[in-house]
Amino acid sequence: MLVHRTSIADDDAPVALQLLREQTGRMLYPVHRIDRPSSGVLLFAHSAECTQRLQQVLASEASHKIYTALVRGWMPETIDSVRDVKNDKGALRTAETRFALLKQIELPMATDRYATARFSIVEAELLTGRWHQIRQHLAQLRHYIINDRVHGDGKQNRLFAQQLGINHMFLHATRLSFTHPYTRQSLRIEAPFPEHWESFF
Repeated sequence: MLVHRTSIADDDAPVALQLLREQTGRMLYPVHRIDRPSSGVLLFAHSAECTQRLQQVLASEASHKIYTALVRGWMPETIDSVRDVKNDKGALRTAETRFALLKQIELPMATDRYATARFSIVEAELLTGRWHQIRQHLAQLRHYIINDRVHGDGKQNRLFAQQLGINHMFLHATRLSFTHPYTRQSLRIEAPFPEHWESFF
């Protein structure tokens, strides 16, 4: 599902922003968005002013945007990736992501010349907010996100589709932590893992 309507959407395709406006009967503005094939936390505000304030808060070092990804291979325990990534127009922008290993997995699934397949579940913290940043950084590290059809590894994607029957991308916006700009309350917003993650676990 798209967060908001764009030129790539079919006219009758469901859009999260429109559905929520209909459910709440209020005007809403997107604050934290995710890519269409991703899952996880979305954040909306009720006014343009609040949207601006929240965006400033989320851009500060006091906030934390945490994602979880399933990737090819065994990653080291921590990696701070500071590399240029392309924006949606193809221009290079410096971006920073902090990766931490959560779990290494080896499955009895033959891939190429190997009898088993190795994967890692990693936590990614966005320190900047660029287009497809986590996806591009993991591709640069050659730890491709499973079922990422733009930046991923076709062989691994086919393996998951053919042997596990899973076609959805394994990138999940797990948690947002920040201080509310009006109440000063500390907020921690989490999203449960969707069905394809639960199926893999």
